[in-house]
Amino acid sequence: MSEAQFQPPESGLTKGHQIMVNEGAAQVPVVVVKGTPYEMGRQLGEIIGPQMKQFIPAAMEGILKKLGVTSDYLREVWARSAAFGDDRVEQEMAGLADGSGVPLALLQTMHAVPLLMPYSCSSLAAWGPATEDGHLYQTRNLDWSLEVKAHEFPVIVVYIPDKGNAHVIPTFAGMIGAHTGMNVRGIALAEMGDAPAREMPYQIHAPHFTVFFRTMLYDSNSLGEALTIFQAQPQTKRYHYVFGDGLSDKRAVKIRAHSPEPPDKRIITWKDNDPTDETAPSVLPGIVYNDEGRGAFPTLKVEHGKLNAEKMIKLANSIPIKGGSVVNVVYDATALRLWVTYAHGDEEAYQRPSVFLDLRTLDADKDGKPDLSLEPAVAGADH
Repeated sequence: MSEAQFQPPESGLTKGHQIMVNEGAAQVPVVVVKGTPYEMGRQLGEIIGPQMKQFIPAAMEGILKKLGVTSDYLREVWARSAAFGDDRVEQEMAGLADGSGVPLALLQTMHAVPLLMPYSCSSLAAWGPATEDGHLYQTRNLDWSLEVKAHEFPVIVVYIPDKGNAHVIPTFAGMIGAHTGMNVRGIALAEMGDAPAREMPYQIHAPHFTVFFRTMLYDSNSLGEALTIFQAQPQTKRYHYVFGDGLSDKRAVKIRAHSPEPPDKRIITWKDNDPTDETAPSVLPGIVYNDEGRGAFPTLKVEHGKLNAEKMIKLANSIPIKGGSVVNVVYDATALRLWVTYAHGDEEAYQRPSVFLDLRTLDADKDGKPDLSLEPAVAGADH
């Protein structure tokens, strides 16, 4: 087969744009891409290709040894899982390969890894009566493997698709699945892994959550719509989720989705102050959380009605799994702002300063106008 068949198509693609956001010693690139899924992937690859080439081959060599599997096995895992997922992610990955020069097969093996590895995280959401301004604040701690070194290649990607909602994903160079994210409709998503290693191998005839999170960010205009999309997904293994809506439904829910359980116990959803919540009686109005018993509730109770971004950042930094604190994120899903902290060098995420991004004022192309059209999304955001 001719190599020419794999050459990227000629087209007048819009260029992506990159800026840096800083806070003290912390510096993180923000990349803004626009267009079709393929076009956005290609723009992203053109900008972060050097980082991808430095990160992905080396990381995959170590991961393959740790898992004791081959690249062919991971590609098979990805092919089976992707068959149940969002075609937009596949199209974006093809564009990412073409733009970066990193082989598509290698990107597929990298994206199969989360389907196989166990990990554990936490998330808190507070809104309405629990916060000082009524905004919905949501945290996401990614407690994962520091050995992979993904945190040394951070990137925050802002997607502005030609169809669907613009959304932001704090991620790593070359990873287009969303381990968390927020869209311009105020939908914020967080996940916590519950599956023990003893239950491996996990179900792979289903989309990984990082794939259907992209679907939810593209297509959800409210919490209700996000839940409809989520409930239609077959599940791969045991998870908790926190889904928030800062603009339409103005609330959040916590979900336990344990795929090995019988159908009537597979998905359980809790609202705030729910006496049936697994943490009851440690529940409050305007609060849902899953911290795996790491001590968030006393602070949530004392600060109830006074919670804000600064306090949520501090709280998120108080409950990581030390030795695995890779990324912490805090969203203001009402005002469409976020604070992101990556581990770096010898410092874990909970020890480092957060960089700040305001989607309302983001102007990566420096044309004097915000990159995102947000007027319909943020109407009434301060009420």
